[in-house]
Amino acid sequence: MKSIGIRALIVSVLLIIGILCLIPTFSSSPLPGLSNILPDKIHLGLDLQGGIYLVLEVEADQAVENAAERSVEEIKDALRAKKIGFTKIARTGAWDIEAILPSGEQLNDFNETIKSNFPRFKLATTETTPDGTKVVLTMDQKEILDLHKMAIDQGLETIRNRIDQFGVSEPDIRPEAGDRILVELPGIKNPQEAIELIGKMAVLEFKLVAQNVTDQEIHDNKLPPGVKLYPMRPSDRNAQETRIALEDKTVMTGQYITDARVEIGGRSFGEAHISLNFDPEGARIFERLTGENVGRKLAIVLDGVAYSDPVIKERIGGGRAVIEGSYTDEEAKVLAIALRTGRLPAPVKILEQRTVGPALGADSIKKGILASAIGGLGIILFMIIYYKFSGAIADLALAMNILLILVLMALIKATLTLPGIAGIALTIGIAVDANVLIYERIREELRLGKTPRAAVDTGYQRATITIMDANVTSAIAALVLYGFGTGPVRGFAVTLFFGLAANMFTAIFVTRIIFDYLLSERRVKELSI
Repeated sequence: MKSIGIRALIVSVLLIIGILCLIPTFSSSPLPGLSNILPDKIHLGLDLQGGIYLVLEVEADQAVENAAERSVEEIKDALRAKKIGFTKIARTGAWDIEAILPSGEQLNDFNETIKSNFPRFKLATTETTPDGTKVVLTMDQKEILDLHKMAIDQGLETIRNRIDQFGVSEPDIRPEAGDRILVELPGIKNPQEAIELIGKMAVLEFKLVAQNVTDQEIHDNKLPPGVKLYPMRPSDRNAQETRIALEDKTVMTGQYITDARVEIGGRSFGEAHISLNFDPEGARIFERLTGENVGRKLAIVLDGVAYSDPVIKERIGGGRAVIEGSYTDEEAKVLAIALRTGRLPAPVKILEQRTVGPALGADSIKKGILASAIGGLGIILFMIIYYKFSGAIADLALAMNILLILVLMALIKATLTLPGIAGIALTIGIAVDANVLIYERIREELRLGKTPRAAVDTGYQRATITIMDANVTSAIAALVLYGFGTGPVRGFAVTLFFGLAANMFTAIFVTRIIFDYLLSERRVKELSI
């Protein structure tokens, strides 16, 4: 009896917590004192509340061509510095560079310069022509793949940043096959404005952090002339929204950055830092900027959001710089993407665009709920008619099963979609299927002449293995669907997986508590099944 009380207490606590978690979803008025600890309401997907669906293609080849085009000017500057003569340096193919030297005497010096300063290129061909020695350089295949990936990562980060500014709740932005990006913006009211916002080029700026500005002045927004507040991008260590006071003057833009990469080690052993490369003009500007402001902080601002504010420790020349700080690998990666955004623009074009109206979404919700309600009601009636009082117990477990699915979705901030509603409807059938297995086994044991208590014990013991096998294999299929599927398929997989997990708990654990209570101390002499 003591065991029954403990199990019943566990179920009761779960029910209370579950009901509290769903209050934000079904009630517009928050509970006093609990709004900060309760999860957000379950968000509806694009197909339920309307919005815009976009498939974008990042023209990553353009990013590679841009990198090759910039390298042409950098190679010219490097050869002039080494006093190596040339009559022509030009890009010939998408990422091939052709160089013509007056003679072959400086070929070794040329090759050494390329090898030490431009490791992304390798020697393809060398031949003697009437005009001189022609050398063709081609970009390394691994470097091309890296630039492709950088362009796509840059597109993702830029789009996310812009959508956050647009204020869309629960956007779905993720890479698709090849160079494509899927964007779903539920609840959007002005699709055209969102499309224009996504397509706008990013603006990367360097601004000096304002000096002698107190926290109180920032809080009161009473700032000296020429100083402006900017939001600081939340980090992994500090998720709170903060603001930073920056001088409004832009001291440098991102157009001079040729590359930005995450590196590990160096002066900060074991920590991630960002390595920056500037073009010749950018190198001169950055050297002057850092020389005049040693000891001050220089903020990196992308589209009006400050990503970092490293301290200038010394004058930095040579066209290369390192940004150090206590960055996690992910933070360093995001900052490197932000820095590349201003200099490696990969054009993004819209391949597919669909707009779902809110009226269509409301109709989908209505029909989905109606279908689930009709199916659920049919199952409830069938279980009561066929299994009598035991069927009512299964129906009670079914109701708790649906409750647990919604609670789990609220806790992990999952989005409910139309296929997700289909997954819940399927779960209703799967849930009673487990009870049918148990009840049929109990009936067999009763026909053999066993007591109700012994029949229930044997029925649960033997049916549990079958139930777990069936649910685990189905759960694996749901995980595979989630891992390899897209939005609608994932929505179905989420509710199916949660339904299977809740089903094993309610069918095996919850209904058993009720039977154990009814059969303990002979509260019922005959089992209505």
